[in-house]
Amino acid sequence: MARGLSSKAISNELNISVRTVETHRQNIKTKLHLNTTAELTKYAYDQKLIQ
Repeated sequence: MARGLSSKAISNELNISVRTVETHRQNIKTKLHLNTTAELTKYAYDQKLIQ
């Protein structure tokens, strides 16, 4: 996600369904109290999970 991949590209890379990717993304945002994918990306960057 943080690399800018679409849900479809992520699902192809991980060999899972697009819906599963979207569900995981929503669950992560909920647990971290984030509202948007941009906030999630910023969180990953701030936590040094991506460069």
